[in-house]
Amino acid sequence: MSIEIKLVPKQPARSELLVTLVHSDRFSSEDLEMDTQTLKASGFEAESGQIIFLPTVGPQSKGSPSALLGLGESTKEDNGTYRKSGTVLAKAAKGFKQISVELQSVISDDDVLMDRTQAFTEGLLMGAYEYVELKSNTKPRKLSTVSIIGSGRRMTTGMERAKSTSRGVNLARDLVNRPGGDLTPSAFARVASKTAKEHGLSIKILGLPEIKKAKMGGLLGVNRGSTQQPRFVQISYRPSKPSKKHLALVGKGITFDAGGLSIKTSQGMATMKCDMAGAAAVLGTMSALADLSLPVRVTGYIPLTDNMLGGDATRPGDVLKIRNGKTVEVLNTDAEGRLVLADALSLASETKPDAIIDLATLTGACMVALGNEYAGLMSTNTDLVDQLRQASQETGEDIWQLPLPDSYRSQLESEVADIKNIGSGPYGGAITAGLFLKEFVAEDIPWAHLDIAGPAFADAPWGIHPKGGTGFGVRLLLRFIEDLK
Repeated sequence: MSIEIKLVPKQPARSELLVTLVHSDRFSSEDLEMDTQTLKASGFEAESGQIIFLPTVGPQSKGSPSALLGLGESTKEDNGTYRKSGTVLAKAAKGFKQISVELQSVISDDDVLMDRTQAFTEGLLMGAYEYVELKSNTKPRKLSTVSIIGSGRRMTTGMERAKSTSRGVNLARDLVNRPGGDLTPSAFARVASKTAKEHGLSIKILGLPEIKKAKMGGLLGVNRGSTQQPRFVQISYRPSKPSKKHLALVGKGITFDAGGLSIKTSQGMATMKCDMAGAAAVLGTMSALADLSLPVRVTGYIPLTDNMLGGDATRPGDVLKIRNGKTVEVLNTDAEGRLVLADALSLASETKPDAIIDLATLTGACMVALGNEYAGLMSTNTDLVDQLRQASQETGEDIWQLPLPDSYRSQLESEVADIKNIGSGPYGGAITAGLFLKEFVAEDIPWAHLDIAGPAFADAPWGIHPKGGTGFGVRLLLRFIEDLK
């Protein structure tokens, strides 16, 4: 259940809590008509994300509970400051049913009013997220309505945009959090079909016979060890007005990764239901495009299978033929994501889009290099890199560029096929994986690869993200598409 967020000109009579946002360098107890000792004793200094609930006495409270929510120094604030504050408030105030927030009065610059409103609303909606679908005895969240005090087109637009964006993020989180035995390829495809119908998208779902006909040897090879048949989802958004730009999004959809015959350890596969986070991010992004009326044609390509150890599973040393005709020697069946992506990238290239972006929980090597808060970015086009970096700065979804040196390509040379699926050395695994993917993208198409292995799934809450699926990449892609020139 999501919370309702609405814009109101003044505090509603039924509001149970009034929240005032304050900067650390712009408030004093006198300004708030409060006892100085109360604030000093509490240690509240209005630092970013700091919150204090106040006594129900005094002019500030007006006879009802109130709270102060810190923003830190006014000169250092950005959209992330407001997104973080919204997240903190959603968690801290969940014991109230209806709350009100003084927002417009604290934003002095009208030029950033829409973005700040969007960020704060995103924080509220993402901060209120809980995955309780499979729990039999849960205490329901009490918070149901947040009234943001303010007015005007900019605030209204920012709020509505946040609702669409957050729905996409939380859809991706739901998909990542569902167990692999529940979210099978066919189950994911059903969610995609429902999403397309709800948001006016066109969709084509390929089953096993169609995948064989399409000569997707990578997807078929990974699927050989499974009792679950694969699916391939192609989902499309067309803006109301004809668009000169066409973007292809590709998402890795390994619904559970046991590693195949190169089996993972039990600890290594404990969270491998998240190995379809790239696919989830693509579907979450597609779900928001129509609501945001973005002016770019977008097609999503989602290959779906699990990676299991059945009697006919692909063996190390087997050779697979990808859709574009290249052959791959599989020396490690746990390097399977790049095999299904190879088919999807090949198919996407055939439509000659203006750019292709793929997202994948691809390598542990990227996590070794960048930790769990940054996605690795590899690309063949500097303009595409610059645009993704700009979107990253605006949304706070951090990315870091890694190189794609031609000198590393020799590590992928095979004696029996065109290419092998892992590098020959122990180092640079994220880079050689990127170089492998590059082989399946047409040379004249700008392409970027986002390795989201780190930030796609959280073992513990961090920043604005809950434990479990984070929905990483959805807001980044939506902002990138919005700014696409």
